Amino acid sequence: MSGMPDHSGISALIVAAGLSRRMGSFKPLLPLGDTTVIESTVRRALNCAESAVVVTGFHGDRVAAALCGFGDRVRCVFNPDFAATDMLRSVQIGAAALPDCEAFFLLPGDMPAVSPDTFRALLDAREQGRPLLVFPMLDGCRTHPPLVDAALIPEILAFRGTDGLRGLWRAHEGDSVLVPVSDPGVTLDLDTPEDYERCKKLLMI
Repeated sequence: MSGMPDHSGISALIVAAGLSRRMGSFKPLLPLGDTTVIESTVRRALNCAESAVVVTGFHGDRVAAALCGFGDRVRCVFNPDFAATDMLRSVQIGAAALPDCEAFFLLPGDMPAVSPDTFRALLDAREQGRPLLVFPMLDGCRTHPPLVDAALIPEILAFRGTDGLRGLWRAHEGDSVLVPVSDPGVTLDLDTPEDYERCKKLLMI
């Protein structure tokens, strides 16, 4: 990487609207040391973004309350149909609420262990040629969080595919860059109690 990439004009869109069914506990507010899962996810994104939009749903008031310490750098927006819609709908609600930006990181709220180096590597790759999409890649597999050019926001808002955003990403493979990383946090979303324990071990909590 070439030093510290500039993150002016960069935002983050974080989706935390789900029901946490497989976990059995409400994932965003699970403790991680002296913070929570959602606070850790947001804090790590804000290391390389000026602001963040967090899409809430289930227990939305509690999530918003947990994030109030970030002040005006974080805006929470509510998906009223969180129980009946998929992640794509929450992404669309969040994309519509993004501030004027050049690009944004997109990640689920239950990915609190993504390394700051990964966010910086994506920004560094974007600076090389302004691709529409920059993905981390671990062990040959494309992972979260992508860095998405704001030019794609209208397409995201209009997208009606049946395969979530994967269909849209496929349509732009020629405008995508994959960045190899060695960060296990890019594949660690907290779907189950076992994932939660792995995350605490990775973060040495």
